[in-house]
Amino acid sequence: MIFDFRRVGAALLFAALCLPVPALSAGTGLVFVSNEKTHNITVLDPKDYSIVKWIETSRRPRDMRFNNDNTLLYVACGDDDVIDVIDVATLEVVDHIPTGPSPEVFYFSPDDSLIYVSNEENSTLQIIDVAQRVIIDEVATGAEPEGVVVSEDGKIVYVTSEVSDMVHVIDAETHTLTDNIIVGTRPRRFVLTPDGKELWVSDELSGEVSIIDRATNEISHTLQFLPPGFRQVDVTPVGMEISKDGSTVYVTLGRANHIASVDAATKEIKEYVLVGSRAWGIALSPDETTIFVTNGLSDDVSIIDVASMKVLQSVQVGRVPHTVRIDE
Repeated sequence: MIFDFRRVGAALLFAALCLPVPALSAGTGLVFVSNEKTHNITVLDPKDYSIVKWIETSRRPRDMRFNNDNTLLYVACGDDDVIDVIDVATLEVVDHIPTGPSPEVFYFSPDDSLIYVSNEENSTLQIIDVAQRVIIDEVATGAEPEGVVVSEDGKIVYVTSEVSDMVHVIDAETHTLTDNIIVGTRPRRFVLTPDGKELWVSDELSGEVSIIDRATNEISHTLQFLPPGFRQVDVTPVGMEISKDGSTVYVTLGRANHIASVDAATKEIKEYVLVGSRAWGIALSPDETTIFVTNGLSDDVSIIDVASMKVLQSVQVGRVPHTVRIDE
């Protein structure tokens, strides 16, 4: 009997390719980057930053968040009015949750039972029951709401309105607006300090970060930025991340193509780091040794070593990367 080794080899290769991809364990450290214009998510290996997979999503994926046990990654897809749900083990989209027009940024209630999502086009904060996949209420906001964050106890929801230059304070139990805080021009994103005392708000067009005293709902400090070689008009802060001990806040500076590190106690800028074009989203690695920054106009992610505050490398991803999240 004569064996055709080429035919046997091809058959074995075909069988190998048909085997199911093994499920990944929790806490993989995988880095997920949403790309607005290519309608997908780039998944990076944390060891060498190679691309593990491209996950096709609904159109215009923007903000992303994990549930509490990191088994699912939720993705707001602005052009299809849905939140896609990705199984982190299989890296596949497994569900779609309908929303209002143009979902942008969202946040979970502490127990994962509710999603609070800003709907840009109809100027509302929408409240979605996750288990039932239905919208249970809406709260009117100023025009073009974006940033959303929920207090640690789940009792207060904060929402930015880009057009009205306000932070709206919403009672999470009654779904009523309790206060409006005037901040800088075009407020975008939030950071809550771990001690619960401050709410930091990035003001894109005034080039500032407003720091709100949560006890009084008044601005206690305003930070301004000016990295070397740029004009004030270039400084457009958006994304922020805070260290776990609350000592340092990292701020992306948009068209100024830098991030800034800020001493949270003294409110002094410690350092600027040059990254890609239009620095936007930002995330700290679980061990806080590495910073990932999405650059919306150079279509890449800058990877920064925290100890030296130097860029280690940049990785090309999809078109107009928006948000970066890490599976902790």
